[in-house]
Amino acid sequence: MTDSEGAFDVGDPGVRRVVEVRLPTRYGEFRAVGFLDRCTGIEQVALVRGEAAGERVLTRLHSECLTGDAFGSTHCECGEQLAASLRAIAEEGCGVLIYLQGHEGRGIGLLAKLRAMKLQQDDGLDTVDANVALGLPVDARDYRSAAGMLQDLGVRSVRLLSNNPRKGEALERYGVPVAERVPLLVPPGAENLRYLRAKRERLDHDLPHLDGVPGPS
Repeated sequence: MTDSEGAFDVGDPGVRRVVEVRLPTRYGEFRAVGFLDRCTGIEQVALVRGEAAGERVLTRLHSECLTGDAFGSTHCECGEQLAASLRAIAEEGCGVLIYLQGHEGRGIGLLAKLRAMKLQQDDGLDTVDANVALGLPVDARDYRSAAGMLQDLGVRSVRLLSNNPRKGEALERYGVPVAERVPLLVPPGAENLRYLRAKRERLDHDLPHLDGVPGPS
């Protein structure tokens, strides 16, 4: 939650745990812990493997992506990152994946994301310029609820599965230290290479595996 001046109170997680249930998956068994964000009313879920409370917990903050996660779109690498994260946490035997609703299209919503994708296809804009052309933020995501969920789960610091330094910085601002950032590199394909290059060049993602890959810039 925030105080009267808008500063984040790290002592108040801002979320309420509602339900916890065993969730068997193709990657192994997890606990699905459902939360309600008391500020926005958005329902959120954390998939927890093993006893995740403590330090240096392997953690993924995964922004919802219907096209990639559910439909297998190759425009982005989101679905592959989701699967790789669940596999990594299962193999570790302990960890947390937080699936963040309200983060579709870096926070602009599903329909706006589809409009931005159309601009990329029809006008050759990259993922940053497409958002700007629509008069929308380049990245409107907020990680307050993710930090609150981790605090509720007893996670004191994380090893963050992410290529995005800004995500770790945001999490730390909300009181969850990032002990290490663990790369989550997915081999590029013909459909997402330009998108991935824009993420590296315009959004500061660490994607060293793109070096020397031929294809459109």
